[in-house]
Amino acid sequence: MNINLSLWLLLITLPVITLAQSTNFTIQDVKFESKGVTLAGSIIQPKNPFAAVIIVHGSDPVKREMEFAKRLAKEGISVFTYDKRGVGASGGVYVGPTVGTNNIDTTNINLLANDANEAIKTFRTYLSDKKTPIGLVGFSQAGWIIPITATINSTCEFMVLFSCPTITTLEQLRFQFYTNGNNSFWENHTDADAFEHTKNDPDKYHFVATDPKQSLNALSIPGLWLFGEKDIQIPVKLCIAELNALKVQGKPYEYRLFRTLGHNTASDDSDTAPFDISIRWIKEKTLKSNKFLMKE
Repeated sequence: MNINLSLWLLLITLPVITLAQSTNFTIQDVKFESKGVTLAGSIIQPKNPFAAVIIVHGSDPVKREMEFAKRLAKEGISVFTYDKRGVGASGGVYVGPTVGTNNIDTTNINLLANDANEAIKTFRTYLSDKKTPIGLVGFSQAGWIIPITATINSTCEFMVLFSCPTITTLEQLRFQFYTNGNNSFWENHTDADAFEHTKNDPDKYHFVATDPKQSLNALSIPGLWLFGEKDIQIPVKLCIAELNALKVQGKPYEYRLFRTLGHNTASDDSDTAPFDISIRWIKEKTLKSNKFLMKE
């Protein structure tokens, strides 16, 4: 897929349609431009929000994350969630394995980061209080997209990453090929096995890798990663090791590890702890109140 990353950028906010209203929040339809295509999403705003976030998708062809957005809004957070490029009401072309293309190619990762950047700029125009802290929340593939977005948009103040890699795109592929979708993988393998294969297996595909640590090294905003120990999409212990190395350098990065969860830290209905912790953490970072400080 050939995409000219030097195409001009134009921010156009199209007419807004109020879709729904309740005592808890309002929902608006919003369209914006990114790299010459129109993307469509929804802004969910509670009364007197203490923070605002843009939701960044994982790798699947997913429409706007309305249920997750409403959960955030009920906690007092304004949310902008949009249909991924080439999905739903958004223009452009979706790139991913389901359509036979490489969605973790550097070109596509940077394109999606640009979409998130334009979403931030659009969202800010809809916030009644322009001083509302704004951050990025995302899942899985967003681990590569969010750090890039935060480096190109200095108004981003925090990031929350559910089951997101801190290793390169090629390293993640090596691990994913190694686990091969086997949900019982961790019953027969060790962290040392995963580390060895992730670092040394020959690559089945050859393309320029995206390394999130390049952006994470350049950032100084706080970040929270939420990992499931049984994840078979990313090698969690290796990702944590990379985060610990960044923390030693003074980066304000934190993580939480959930022993019984896999790659579903944001969506497991049986365990809402990752979501609950993320809310408390956002409050801590944005309200700066001891009331919300988390116990280690």
